[in-house]
Amino acid sequence: MEGIVSAINDVIWSSWLVYLCLGAGIYFSFRTKFSQLRNIKEMVILLFKGEKSAQGISSFQALCTALAGRIGTGNIAGVATAIAMGGPGALFWMWAIAFLGAGSAFAESALGQIYKEEHEGQYRGGPAYYIEKGLGNTTFSKWYGILFAIVTLLATGLLLPGVQSNSIASAVNNAFGIDVKIVAGILVLVLGLIIFGGIKRIASAAELIVPIMGSLYILMAIVIIIVNIGEVPEILSLIFKSAFGAEAAFGGILGSTIAWGVKRGVYSNEAGQGTGPQASSAAEVSHPAKQGLVQAFSVYIDTLLVCSATGFMILMTGSYN
Repeated sequence: MEGIVSAINDVIWSSWLVYLCLGAGIYFSFRTKFSQLRNIKEMVILLFKGEKSAQGISSFQALCTALAGRIGTGNIAGVATAIAMGGPGALFWMWAIAFLGAGSAFAESALGQIYKEEHEGQYRGGPAYYIEKGLGNTTFSKWYGILFAIVTLLATGLLLPGVQSNSIASAVNNAFGIDVKIVAGILVLVLGLIIFGGIKRIASAAELIVPIMGSLYILMAIVIIIVNIGEVPEILSLIFKSAFGAEAAFGGILGSTIAWGVKRGVYSNEAGQGTGPQASSAAEVSHPAKQGLVQAFSVYIDTLLVCSATGFMILMTGSYN
């Protein structure tokens, strides 16, 4: 099994992934005239302006639902792995991919809104829908959409939850000595109660949990930064120097620094992977671009805030050494 996973991993997380994600981010950034930079103020305003309806959830609920999947193992173990394998400069390249990824997130979430459908009284949508319809309802587009739906079911229904739940169980066991089977049972029970309530209950739970979860984590990081405030200039210098190979200790791994920063950044914020549009399509908004801007901002929250919090804590404690 380990050999199979490694072989698949070598293909999926190869240099081509880096090129495709960077290329897509650059393309959409230029096509939208860097909307992710020009409309930051509008992004924040739109977070709280969308309204719920019988068919859809609010923009803020859609944001929290998407962030519920984005904030997790990638923000902690992912950042730690990037710094361990690529040096402190990997954090800079995570920021860079977040900026470009916001362009991809805008495009895919706006598309999710354009091609969403009402099904059994609620909105449904996502890449499988806009692949089929946006490519002209051809035989190719239908089968491509079906393939994406199958891959999404396997990834988000089996593989991704396995990584997250394993991290939670291991962390609780490590900190409090509670058996991983007990933690697993509690997770199954709680998540079952939420998930079987449909998108409305998932959104309501995410709207309550995600802001508290994210805020507490960032607050913890701020406390650590304040306690070590004198080290901030040195840490920033270390990040930027090693990002471009100017730091002697990390000069020989510049390629690895960029690759790990981009890969972990993509893994963390999920921009361009097609998971964000699932929640975005369920939102009730007056124009598709509005939800696109909200989801673009979610990439900033995930990487520029939460991943940076992890990175600074690791670098300030010197544990990356």
